[in-house]
Amino acid sequence: MKNLNNYGYAFIAPFWIIFLIFNIYPVGLTFYYSFTNYSGSGTAEVIGFANYQRLIADSYFVEAFFNTWKIWGVNFGLQIVIALILAAIFSDMRVKMKGLSFFRSIFYLPNLITVSSVALLFGILLDWQHGSLNMVLMNIGIISEPINWLNEPASAQLSVSLILTWMWFGHSFIVVMAGVSGISTDFYEAALIDGANRWQTFTKITLPLLKPILLYIMITSLIGGLQLFDLPMLLTDGIGSPDGSLNTMVLYLYNQAFKYNNYGYAAAVAYGLFIITVIFSAIVFKSMYGNERKQARRV
Repeated sequence: MKNLNNYGYAFIAPFWIIFLIFNIYPVGLTFYYSFTNYSGSGTAEVIGFANYQRLIADSYFVEAFFNTWKIWGVNFGLQIVIALILAAIFSDMRVKMKGLSFFRSIFYLPNLITVSSVALLFGILLDWQHGSLNMVLMNIGIISEPINWLNEPASAQLSVSLILTWMWFGHSFIVVMAGVSGISTDFYEAALIDGANRWQTFTKITLPLLKPILLYIMITSLIGGLQLFDLPMLLTDGIGSPDGSLNTMVLYLYNQAFKYNNYGYAAAVAYGLFIITVIFSAIVFKSMYGNERKQARRV
């Protein structure tokens, strides 16, 4: 019987072989290269912590760090507000909205479109000479001349944030609605009997009970936001124009590795990004659950 059970290892062996070759080995090799001056060819010379010292003092990386946070912050703030507003409307027992499945499909649809298609679509819409957005705004009299949306730092960052909001608010809405559906209707019925208004019901019942869901959305969005690469890469010239405003951390990493052949330094940037992600994820988790744990210990 024991020999028969050993056959199980043969079934899981393919997964572990692939996982070790394509996941663990690249991660370990990247960590090794972060301590070298590897340029993509030849031998890698170990230079200690020089790449990490350079990373800390690198003004371009600092700029990319703040660019990433600006774009993600606006995007996350808008999408979570939209998702919560829609969730409040669809869960309101007084309104009793119908067609939730239909709206879920419509709201989630942008998330199914590939980023390259989205970049092509909005590149055409935001074109300053023949773009539909400028044409519409000029026809209704809001602007008098075309605006080059992707040629000014502020408007370029805002444009990327709004595109990401359009792509991801449907996902956040579905996750929030899943959390709302798990809340017992007894709470809402009791609040309705006690005369609570919509705002009180939302802030005193829905939001507190959605705290784990909001934590999940925020951490997953944070991890994805700090890895922002494809949309800025496709919308601009690939180096973060205009004036480096769309130069995100991962785009900076990509250019260091594949344009300038600084593979050793790019590996250090990758681990710097990993450390930043871990730190801020821990801060978010601590800020949302730290006080509750302290109160539980006191009790």
